[in-house]
Amino acid sequence: MKRSEFLVFGRPAIEEAEIEAVARTMRSGWLGTGPRVAEFEDTFRGYTGAEHALALNSCTAGLHLALLCLELEPGDEVITTPLTFCATANAIIHAGGRPVFADVEPGSMNIDPARIEAALSARTRAIVPVHFAGRPCDMDAIMAIGKRHDLRVIEDAAHAIESAYKGRKIGAIGDATVFSFYVTKNIVTGEGGMVTTNRQAWAERIKVLGLHGMGKDAWKRYQDEGFRHYDVLYPGFKYNMMDIQAAIGIEQMKRIVAYRARRQAIWNRYNEAFAGLPLILPAAPEPDTVHALHLYTPLLDLARVNITRDELQRRLHERNIGTGVHFTALHLYSYYRNTFGYKPGDFPHARFVSERTLSLPLSARLTDADVQDVIDAVRSSLS
Repeated sequence: MKRSEFLVFGRPAIEEAEIEAVARTMRSGWLGTGPRVAEFEDTFRGYTGAEHALALNSCTAGLHLALLCLELEPGDEVITTPLTFCATANAIIHAGGRPVFADVEPGSMNIDPARIEAALSARTRAIVPVHFAGRPCDMDAIMAIGKRHDLRVIEDAAHAIESAYKGRKIGAIGDATVFSFYVTKNIVTGEGGMVTTNRQAWAERIKVLGLHGMGKDAWKRYQDEGFRHYDVLYPGFKYNMMDIQAAIGIEQMKRIVAYRARRQAIWNRYNEAFAGLPLILPAAPEPDTVHALHLYTPLLDLARVNITRDELQRRLHERNIGTGVHFTALHLYSYYRNTFGYKPGDFPHARFVSERTLSLPLSARLTDADVQDVIDAVRSSLS
C-alpha cells in the first residue's frame, strides 16, 4: 500500500523552541559568529568532555582544518576507510595528503585495525577512523597503532554525536574529532560542524584558520565596546558558524537524550519487524559502547532474492518511502580510481556493503504510523 505523502529520508525534528531561538537571534541584530556560537561551543565542550570545541560551518571544514594541523608535505599519507562520504577523503587531499584506504570489518562496517597496520608506510602521518552509522570504531586498537607509530588520530564523527566507547565520549579520545550538524544528522543546525580536541595549539590554529586567519576573537571587532583592530596570522578560510545556526543547535542539544531514545524505539521495531526477511540486519552494539543510532542500514541478502539493492530502493520510492545509500565505497568512484590507482576488488568488504546497503528512515520526527509505513513497504517490496 502506498503512503499518501512522500516520507523524506532524514527529515529533521525541528520544534518551536528552535524557531523562537532563531527569531530572537534575528531580532538581536547579531546574525554572524557571536555569543550564540560561543554558547554552543561551551555546551558541546561540556557534553563531550573535550577541553576545546570549535564551531564551524560544516563537518567538512572541520576535517580540513584538523588535517591542516598535521602540516602535511607532498607524498604524506593518511589512512581512512573507503566506506564513507567523499568529504573524508577529499579533506585529506585538500590538506595536501594522499588518502590510503583500509578495508572495513564485515560486521561493524568500521575500519579494520588489522587493515590499518597492513596499510602503513614510511609516509603515513595519521589515521582518520569513521564511526560508521554512529557505531564507535575500535578506538583502543586504533590509538595503540597511533602511539606505536607516532601517528595522529583524527576521528570523523559525523554520525556519532551520542557515541561513547568504554566509558569515554567520542570527542575526547583522538587528537581531534569532527562532528556534523547537517540537516539529516541526529542534532542539526541546517549546516554546521564542530571540532573537539584536547590539543590547545590545534584549537587555537583551527579557530584562527576558520575565520580568514584573523587573530583570536576577531568576531568581537564590531561589539558595542568599539571597533577592535585585528591581525591576520594565516591565509585562512571562511568556515565560521553563524549565530542563527548555533541558536538551533543550542535548543537541539537540550533534547539529545530524548531524540536518541526515540530512534532506539524505532530501531527496535525495525529489528523485530524485519526478522526473517532476506535482509542482513545491523549488528548489535559492541560491549561497553554507546551506538549513536544515526543510520539503520540493513543489507539486502542477494543470495536469497532475485532483485538488486537499487531495485528495492526503487520499489520503496514507488511506495513513497525515501531511503539513502551509505555508502558507495570510495574506491569504486572514478576520481579515486583514476587518481590513486584503486581497483574495484581492492577492498572486498567495503564493496560487499556498497552493493547491498540501504538506509531506512530513522529520525526522531517519525511517528508510529510513519514507522509502520516503512515496515509495510519493505515487506511488500520483498514479497
